[in-house]
Amino acid sequence: MLEQRIQQHFIDSADVKYQSAQALSDPINAAVQALLACVTNGSKVLACGAGLSSAQALQFAMMCVAGFERERPELAAMALSADAGWAGTLGQSFEVGAFARQVRALGAAGDVLLVLCVNGDEPALLEAVLAAHERDMSVIALCARDSGAMGGVMRETDVQICVPHDRAARVREVHLLILHCLCDGVDTQLLGEQEML
Repeated sequence: MLEQRIQQHFIDSADVKYQSAQALSDPINAAVQALLACVTNGSKVLACGAGLSSAQALQFAMMCVAGFERERPELAAMALSADAGWAGTLGQSFEVGAFARQVRALGAAGDVLLVLCVNGDEPALLEAVLAAHERDMSVIALCARDSGAMGGVMRETDVQICVPHDRAARVREVHLLILHCLCDGVDTQLLGEQEML
């Protein structure tokens, strides 16, 4: 019984990844181009995520700085803090605007804000996107099938990548793969093709 359930996780994960490969290759390519324009112009990437997605934002920033699968110069990227300490600093709950404040403090025209969320209605992330627009930054948003309010705050020049699924675990699995595709895409554009092993 449990073995069948475990196997079903693998089957479901493979299925949503297969669907995503066809549906998301164009927006992922557009996101790679946005990131490439950012880093080649000496700008930086700020990444943030809601809940468990904050760990993926940190992982993406680390892959930009430390490298993905091959040696290359560091790319300027950082994950915005989701630390609870911000709540006390701001005298309010974290959700009210900690990401937006960090974007306004650290972001500049030409930078990119990468946002990860399963629920596109997260107030902290919506405010971060609006703050990025105030700074003339581009936004790349990774969401689930229903992007919620996130779709309403995105600009035409932004890139929205909506995983064609609703289950949080499956969406986060695909988000991780998308982050790998973004890193590999930037590396390929900067360093040339390398055989995929």
